[in-house]
Parts: sequence; structure tokens; C-alpha cells
Amino acid sequence: MKTFVLILCAALAVSAQTKSYVLHAARVLDVETGKMTSPGEVLVQGEKIVATGATVEHPAGAEVIDVGDATLLPGLIDAHVHLFLHPGAEDLQTVEESVPQRTIIATLAARDDLMAGFTAERDMGTEGAGSADSAVRNAINKGMIPGPRLRVSGNAVDILGGHEDANRFNPEQHVLSNASYANNAAELVTVIRQQFKEGADFIKIYETGRDSVVNGKLSTPYQYTEAELKAAVQEAARTGKVVAVHASGEPGTLYAARAGVSSIDHAEQLSDETMRIMKEKGIFAVPTFTILDYFASHAGSAAGGARYQATIKMHEAEFKKQIAAGVPFAMGSDVGPFPHGTQAREFTLMVRNGLSPLGAVQAGTVNAAALLGWKGQIGAIKAGYFADIVAVPGNPLEDISVLERVRFVMKGGVVYKR
Repeated sequence: MKTFVLILCAALAVSAQTKSYVLHAARVLDVETGKMTSPGEVLVQGEKIVATGATVEHPAGAEVIDVGDATLLPGLIDAHVHLFLHPGAEDLQTVEESVPQRTIIATLAARDDLMAGFTAERDMGTEGAGSADSAVRNAINKGMIPGPRLRVSGNAVDILGGHEDANRFNPEQHVLSNASYANNAAELVTVIRQQFKEGADFIKIYETGRDSVVNGKLSTPYQYTEAELKAAVQEAARTGKVVAVHASGEPGTLYAARAGVSSIDHAEQLSDETMRIMKEKGIFAVPTFTILDYFASHAGSAAGGARYQATIKMHEAEFKKQIAAGVPFAMGSDVGPFPHGTQAREFTLMVRNGLSPLGAVQAGTVNAAALLGWKGQIGAIKAGYFADIVAVPGNPLEDISVLERVRFVMKGGVVYKR
């Protein structure tokens, strides 16, 4: 019955645009400044925020929702998700499961993420399901199914024999890559045009991989030259869009930064020059700690767990250097290989590894909104912004883990969880 109600709410989102709410809480967080209004209220009319403060107007007919001893803050934003993946052997599920089956799985994942407080996300590749993510995005936008606002990339882009190619299968079986092939600048332009034709909002490129760590040193071969990445960035920019890269270390991360990508995802090891350029150009690092944490605790062998722990140890030390260098961060968890709806742990790990609680909240709200191209529309509780609002028990600036226990979710003025 509860699921039916949630889906019905999504389907009726258009008719709910004239409804008014007054949200009352013990605290309302201004994520841009860290200022906490206590107690605080937010006035929502239709899909937008109208006012916020210690008290707001209570229009006739407005529904008052008191979330009690909780903090209201903007809807959370995960800038690195895989809606079409689930726990289990990733290389097998992309081969054994049909695209229709995987699309159904993606719709359920989108619902789970929304219910966990993630009102916007960036899907970083369907891993072999083509442009099916465009269909999921469009269904959410039309109110047909519940889910976050989505920016989608379709298939990611990779070289022959690259990070996501089916390198470990019998070549005589001709198992397809989980990404689209592009082996030079001209092929990159062609693939990018095809991705945009099929509905992609941005382009994801695999720039490095596969990784190995030996004696604490990361080895991660680059896949595209700086000139090739520049060609991709320029082609995307021609239509006002951007390129994000999977890149763990040098020199691929430097090539990506020089080329002007929008984000470097994973960013496990960055040179001083790469960090300088990222700060100067406003290129976001998306650390994705949670996926490594999950793989380390679910490794199939002691040796496998030790390899992940070595990578984690290196990544934690490098993250502290990135904080000191002023690199901008956006929250991204790489959820999919671990269960959807659990990725708020990324905030906890970012703080554990050196980022301030406010910095972590900003990474998953205002910063991620800018990365996704929604600056000034979502990512803060401000008049004129979309009413994407969540409530968590307690104060996230004192205990960041409360973001893992979202108890109220509103997206676009529609209440999905209360």
C-alpha cells in the first residue's frame, strides 16, 4: 500500500503544483554559509520554495508539516551513480541480464535513492544498456515513476581493450564492451554525437585503467591523450554540454584537467599541477570512497581485501592533500555495485578522511548542483529554488552520519516520504 501511495504521488505531481506547505523543524540549514536557523520554517508553493526563516507566512489552506527535532536541508545529490547495476558480479550481470530487465532494475534503484533523500543524481554510464537511462530520466520527469532528477550519459566511452572492455572473456565469444568504442579524436566526436542524439545530457569517458597499487604507488595507464580529450570537450561544448572522466591517477588526470573536463571521478592520486589546474578551473574531484569501502569488506579473498585496503590507505592520504590544495569536491558514491539507497555513507567517509562536515554537506548539495548544471535551481533552501528538501534527525554539522537516516523527502514540492 505504501509503495502504491508513493507512485501515486509521483503520478499526481503535475496536479500538485498549486499545493502549499509550511515545513517546520528544529533547525533549517543554509548549506552555503553553514548558518543554522533554529527553529526554522520553509514555505513551499507548487514546486518552488517561496520563503525561509525563523517563521514564514502561513497561507490559507497550506498544509503544515512539523518534522520535529530534525534539520531541514536541501535534497541530497549523488554525482556518481549507476542505476543499471546492482550487487553481484558486474561483468556477468551486464552479459546475462537483458536491457529490459536492467531497465526495470534501474527504476527500482531510482526509487530507492529518492527515498534515501537523493533528489538529484548523475548516472555515470549504463554499463552496456545504451541509452536506456534516457527512458528512465524521461519517465521520472513525466511523473510516471518516482526518482531523482537525473543527468544521464548513456554508455560511457572507452578504447578497444580499455577499462570496461570484456578483456577477461573468451575472445571467440565476442562479448561486447560495457562502453562504446572510440580509439581516436575523430571516433570520439562520432560517438559523442551519437550519445547526444540518443538523449545523453553529458559524456562520460574512461581516461585511466585498469589500476594496480604496488608499494603504495598507483599505476593507472591513460587511455586518451590530452589532445584527444580536448577534442571531446570541444565537441560537447559545441552543444553546451560537458565531459566527465573516470580517472584515478597520473598522467591521465593531468590530461583531463588540461583538457577542461567538468569532473575527475575517483581522483585517487593527483599531482600538484593537476590540483592547481582543478582549483583554477573549478574542476570537481569526486572521491567515491564508498565503493572501495564496500569492495574491501566484501572481497572474495584475503589477498583481494588487502589490495583494496592498500588503495584505500593511499586514497585517504591523497584526499587530505587535495583538501589542503583547495580542490573543489562533489559527492559521488559509485553506488550500484553496492545497494542503492545506502550511499549517504559517502558523507561519513569524506568527513572521516578529513573534510569538514559542512564541506561534505556542500559537496552533496550546492557543489553537486553546480556540477550537474543546476546551479541556482537546486542544492540550497532559497526562495525561487525547486522545493527539493529533506529532513534528518539531529544536526549533520555535529554528526554527519544522520544523513544516512533521512526521514522526510520532498522533490519539486511533492512529498515522497514523511
